[in-house]
Amino acid sequence: MGGSSPHGSARKSGRLLRHADFERVYKQGRRHFATHITVFYLRRTEGEGMRVGFTVSRALGDAVDRNRMRRRLRESVRLSRPAASPAVDVVINPKKSVRTVEFSILLNEVSRAFEVIEQKMRGA
Repeated sequence: MGGSSPHGSARKSGRLLRHADFERVYKQGRRHFATHITVFYLRRTEGEGMRVGFTVSRALGDAVDRNRMRRRLRESVRLSRPAASPAVDVVINPKKSVRTVEFSILLNEVSRAFEVIEQKMRGA
């Protein structure tokens, strides 16, 4: 598994990592509310495709719980990320229920959020 793969850099480019990028999405972006997650999104002027980041605060549980939430969210994003999408930054904030909700429900919410974002970006 580990090590450097030829796809490593491609996978990393799909992630939102810099604090400044998160701040920009929070301050200037739009929101989509779902039962178990809140999704913030903002169109980028440069680049292409969707970059996704997560904010899992300490209020949501201890490190084990937060890491479990992150893993579940990452997997749901991996399974539902659109192949071709507009240049947009997305930040997903889970609610405490993400830890225990059935994975199919979480996957459905993330898929729906991506559909909404694509519709809004194409219409904007």
